[in-house]
Amino acid sequence: MVEVPPEWIQRSQGGEAEYFDRLVEAYQAPVYNLCLRMLGNPGDAEDAAQEAFWRAYRAIRRFDPRRPFGTWLLAIAAHHCIDLLRRRKAPTVSLEALVPPQELRDPSPGPELTAERAERERTLTATIQKLDPEDRAALIMRYWYDMSYEEMSQVLSLSTGAVKSRLHRARRTLADLWASTQPKADPPRRRPDAAPAF
Repeated sequence: MVEVPPEWIQRSQGGEAEYFDRLVEAYQAPVYNLCLRMLGNPGDAEDAAQEAFWRAYRAIRRFDPRRPFGTWLLAIAAHHCIDLLRRRKAPTVSLEALVPPQELRDPSPGPELTAERAERERTLTATIQKLDPEDRAALIMRYWYDMSYEEMSQVLSLSTGAVKSRLHRARRTLADLWASTQPKADPPRRRPDAAPAF
């Protein structure tokens, strides 16, 4: 996570806008990336990031300097995205937004591998869309931001136990949904001369 001089925060709290501009520049990428992973659309992510910074600007005087600033800012962005997702009828998430690009593609895959990966990506995207917004946020924070349970509890305004429970439920739901999309294996065929199993 980005670290900035405490003076930038203090001077922002004192109303010096140029120091808040510095904070925006420092945290622009992490906030935008979180919004993109949550919302799956670059335009929506940009709007959500701007709204998150606007909300942070209005609330900066109430910021407790004993908390990590980055965590506080990501909490604002995450809650805004969760609210947007709850209002959406059919949320969308692109796999490219969720999985780091270097993990997505071999630079020279063959056509068969390319088609197989594309199908897997579509299935995973559709599966992730079915998760509750807060469950999705928990997965993203844990597996794409590598946040600790304590950081996640601050961002999501939940107890550590509730975060662990939500993350467990999200993983289980995702696994169940994923399994339901996979083709069923045919049961082994019994030889005609084999004795029936009781």
